[in-house]
Amino acid sequence: MDEHKHHQLTIFARERMEIDGVTNVGSFNREEVFLETEQGGLVIRGSDLHLRQLHVEKGKLVINGKIDSLKYDDEKADKTGRVWSKLFK
Repeated sequence: MDEHKHHQLTIFARERMEIDGVTNVGSFNREEVFLETEQGGLVIRGSDLHLRQLHVEKGKLVINGKIDSLKYDDEKADKTGRVWSKLFK
């Protein structure tokens, strides 16, 4: 693992999530958010999810809603979207 990569995730009462180290938001809806962090792909599942803040240059994302699960993929997505296709299985 590259120690110079920054990624931090904080969940508050399963109703708010702050994520640092976000490099791309692939897609999102009220039940799922697909994003890429500096340490790999991440899928957040829940209900009534809303992207409240996105600071692309800072790599920071804030999500509100009921958070049910998180799933990481250690590989970064390449130009063919390999990580996203694996996460959609």
